[in-house]
Amino acid sequence: MNENHATLCGSPEWAAKIQTELLPALVSGLCLGQDMLEIGPGPGAATEWLRHRVQRLAALEVDQAAADRLTATYAGTNVQVIVGDAAAMEFADASYDSVGTFTMLHHVPSTALQNMVLAEIFRVLRPGGVLVGSDSLASAGLHHFHEADIYNPVEPASFLTRLQTLGFCKITIVVDGVLKFIAHKPSEEAQAS
Repeated sequence: MNENHATLCGSPEWAAKIQTELLPALVSGLCLGQDMLEIGPGPGAATEWLRHRVQRLAALEVDQAAADRLTATYAGTNVQVIVGDAAAMEFADASYDSVGTFTMLHHVPSTALQNMVLAEIFRVLRPGGVLVGSDSLASAGLHHFHEADIYNPVEPASFLTRLQTLGFCKITIVVDGVLKFIAHKPSEEAQAS
């Protein structure tokens, strides 16, 4: 992660924006269940808000230093920080009621690898579970912001098909300054029919 990210994504202003503007609108009316997995929490801007809405929150972070900071911040809470690769998760099938990923997917270096992450999300979701997320939209400004960093923005026009191909249903995609998405794993009843 370059210095731009360390400055912006770790700032109180960024956390406030995520917690007051993005998350309340995105999860309004959704049941996140008891067990949630957050992928790529970075400095924890969404983690703080999410942990108050579920019984248990697992935060999967690939960067050891970021994971160490989160572990120290959330010691003694309902947050368990795990170091790992979202494209090859070590969780059992159907482990979580919900999975969240917020401004993380554009850090995954290729579309194929993003699809592996999405397939893993589908695998670890319980039947009827929900994926909720957001990501930045491609722009020249963000390209420069990510200089010397991975920047592979998600193409909104193809994202619906990508999610459907993996098996997700009841998909909502909104492009409104950022990419916002909600997708469900079919319930056991829906899978049986």
